[in-house]
Amino acid sequence: MARDVYGEALYDYKEKGELTHPLLLHSSYGDIEEMPVEVFYREEDDIPELEYIALSLCDGKVLDVGAGTGVHALYLQEKGFDVTALEISEIACNIMRERGVQHVVNQDFFQLKDQTFDTLLFLMNGIGIAGTLEGFKNLLHHAKALLSDRGQLLFDSSDISYLYEEYKIKRPEYYFGEINFQYEYKDQKGEPFKWLYIDQQTLIKIAHELGWVVQVLFEDDNDQYLVRMEPRN
Repeated sequence: MARDVYGEALYDYKEKGELTHPLLLHSSYGDIEEMPVEVFYREEDDIPELEYIALSLCDGKVLDVGAGTGVHALYLQEKGFDVTALEISEIACNIMRERGVQHVVNQDFFQLKDQTFDTLLFLMNGIGIAGTLEGFKNLLHHAKALLSDRGQLLFDSSDISYLYEEYKIKRPEYYFGEINFQYEYKDQKGEPFKWLYIDQQTLIKIAHELGWVVQVLFEDDNDQYLVRMEPRN
């Protein structure tokens, strides 16, 4: 099994306040980006407007999916919410506990069951865990099983069609927002994983087909947008 290099970088940053080696992200569109690990340790003042709006719309019992180091979970906890932080990285889960997050679950979202939440929160493109459009349909199906009668889904995503023009690369045969990623840290590579970026039109079409009401609440200048969804009764 590949190492959790993402978690290792988060841990090193927490211990030293900086990284001696960058956390790199390899992508299927040919780019290698340096991940700014400090974003996982943001203070309340540094939370961008899009995420702030999402946090202000949280209601009832909240599941923070892909909670990372607990930036959003800690914010909600301080506001008095009953929030569960769900994270697949065991190292990140330990960091959250050290940082004071009270309810931490080290599990894959798709394996979670027999629990009910009023808000499922996926920030920093957390909905990307769907991996593919088919995976997104599965995610919506699974979300219905976890939501209460008045439950909602809050997430952001972005239209990345501009990448294909910018990098002058041919669009793939499959949906262009399905990207393969792989982290690298200290010359060690993690497990490759699929990540989904979904444009608004495709999202709305799939959501309507599967019986969800969609509200696009906010768009920023980087083709990022925030969505609130709830199952149609």
